[in-house]
Amino acid sequence: MIRILGLDPGLRRTGWGVVDSGPGVLRFVACGVVTAPEDALLPLRLSALYAGLREVIGRFLPAEAAIEETVVNRNAGSSLKLGHARGVALLALAHAGLPVAEYAAKRVKRAVTGTGGATKEQVAAMVRILLPNSDTPTGDAADALAVAICHAHERETLGRLALMGAP
Repeated sequence: MIRILGLDPGLRRTGWGVVDSGPGVLRFVACGVVTAPEDALLPLRLSALYAGLREVIGRFLPAEAAIEETVVNRNAGSSLKLGHARGVALLALAHAGLPVAEYAAKRVKRAVTGTGGATKEQVAAMVRILLPNSDTPTGDAADALAVAICHAHERETLGRLALMGAP
C-alpha cells in the first residue's frame, strides 16, 4: 500500500485528499480544505496555504503526491493568482521530499468518471462511489480526492505495463 496526497490548488481554498492505494485496493484516509484569509495581502494568504499544507503532509505522511495543473482562464490576473497558490503547493510538496505527479483537469475527470467533460457534481458523486467511507466530500475536497484517485489509477496501470514487459 502507498499513501497518496491529492491537491486541488486555489488561492482561497486548496482542497486536499489522502488515499491508500495498492493492487486492486483504494482506501479513503482523509480529506479537507486549507483556507487562506480572503482579506489578507497575497503574501499572507500564500503563507497560510503553505502552513496548512505542511500540517496536512506532517499529519498524514504521504509517500507521493499528485496535483491538478492550472487551467488558464481568460482573466490573466486570476490565472496568475491561481499559479501563485499552485506554486506554494508545489513548494510544500518539494520541501517534504515528495515525488509529485501533475494531471490536467480533463485527465482527472476521465480517470474518475470516464469522461473529461464531467461536471463537479459528477466527479463528487463518483468519488463517493469509489471511496464509500469518504464522508460525502464535495467541492474542493472531492476534486482533490479525484486527483489522488487519478494518480492511483496511473500507478496501477504503469505497474501492470511493467509486469507485461512494456518499456
